[in-house]
Amino acid sequence: MDEMDRKIVNALQEGFPLSRAPFAECADRLGIGESELIERLKVLRADGIVTRFGPFYNAKEMGGGLCLCAMRVPEDAWDSACAFVNARDEVAHNYRRDHELNMWFVLAVENEADIARVAHAIEAETGLKVHLFPKLKEYFLDMRVAA
Repeated sequence: MDEMDRKIVNALQEGFPLSRAPFAECADRLGIGESELIERLKVLRADGIVTRFGPFYNAKEMGGGLCLCAMRVPEDAWDSACAFVNARDEVAHNYRRDHELNMWFVLAVENEADIARVAHAIEAETGLKVHLFPKLKEYFLDMRVAA
């Protein structure tokens, strides 16, 4: 990352304009062209420096639901279980952990009742128990990471 990449990452953590030309607006604030900003973001994503670029929505306020889930996946079943879980539209992200419950993922659904339905479908396909860890309380940390 060069100095401009750092400025971009830091600036975009502070918000993204809701306008007809948000990239142009951001680029103008950074003193670069819109096409340069977009190209730099593509490279930051491709290099894995930025893993996600997009909004966070409060699914519950929109009538939907989120649930943290975990599974105990045997090593010899990891690839197939991971491929199946990741192929689900409802899976927001998935992480491998060094723990008895070694696969952790988040379900994001349009209707909170769909959490159980999707979890059961994953169990039926993989033959593995899906443990549900619903959010009991919301904490907003507003964390920023300086680049």
